[in-house]
Order: sequence, then C-alpha cells, then structure tokens
Amino acid sequence: MEETPFSGSVEVDESYFGPRRIPGKRGRGASDKTIVFGVFKRAGKVYTEIVPAARKKTLQDIIRGKVAPESVIHSDGWRGYNGLVDVGYDKHYRVHHGADEFARGSSHINGIESFWSFAKRRRAQFNGVSKNKFYLYLKETEFRFNHRNDNLYQAMLKRLRKDPI
Repeated sequence: MEETPFSGSVEVDESYFGPRRIPGKRGRGASDKTIVFGVFKRAGKVYTEIVPAARKKTLQDIIRGKVAPESVIHSDGWRGYNGLVDVGYDKHYRVHHGADEFARGSSHINGIESFWSFAKRRRAQFNGVSKNKFYLYLKETEFRFNHRNDNLYQAMLKRLRKDPI
C-alpha cells in the first residue's frame, strides 16, 4: 500500500464474510466465517487484512502498524477498540450501533461500511468464493475500490510496469 501510515480522519471496522448466520449459533453467528479487518482513510483508500479473531490485540497491532498516531480514529463500539487512547491515539471517536447510533456529527464509519457493501455485492456476483481464494478476491476488491475513480486498465498497466509478474 502506497499510503502507509494512514493519517487524517481514519475509519476502522471488522466484517464477517461467509455463509448466512445460523439462528441459535453463539458468537455473532460467526462460525465458518472469515473475519476481515479494514482501515479506511476518509476520501481516500482502504486497506484490508484477514484476521484470525476480532480481538483487541490483533486489531490494535494492525492499527498501530497502519495508522499514524496523530490521526483521528472513528470506530463502532466493539470492545476490540477499547484502549486506543492508551496506546497513543488521543482522538478516538465511537458510534454505538447497538444503541441505534450510526452517526454523530462527523463521527461515523459510513466509508468503511460502504467498502464492506461493495465487497459483499462483488462476492455475490461470483456466487461465493472458495476459502483458499478469498484472500485474492479481497485484495482484488480492495484494488478496484482504491482505483474507483481511475481508468482500471491504465492503473493495471502502471502497476505491472512497476512490479512485473
């Protein structure tokens, strides 16, 4: 990713990809799902990473590696984001989806939610993606989103010239 670390207003969120939720299953209905964590710079690019679990240490390690400390971080109320202030991110704002709060002034995560919607719609076009190819699908979707205002053909040529196969 060219823009590391992300700075300015940044949104972070996690999403679950996989079969539909099975009623009665515990743990957010996440069995058999792939957990993906995303960082989105407002009016900019997105970075995604498959994670083994949406735990505090896992998410904060990625945030610390991808987001500059002076950034303004926006997240939902997930407990994995607790303690960001303690590790140097003084400006951390949350919206609490569980309390039907989705935006409070400029505090929202609509940008990263937009990417999740885009990724899941693309996935539906393929009638699903096998687990062993999911990483490639995710990165291709990330590339398309990051170059959504560009000519994709020209962007691919430029990328291939820079990093030939």
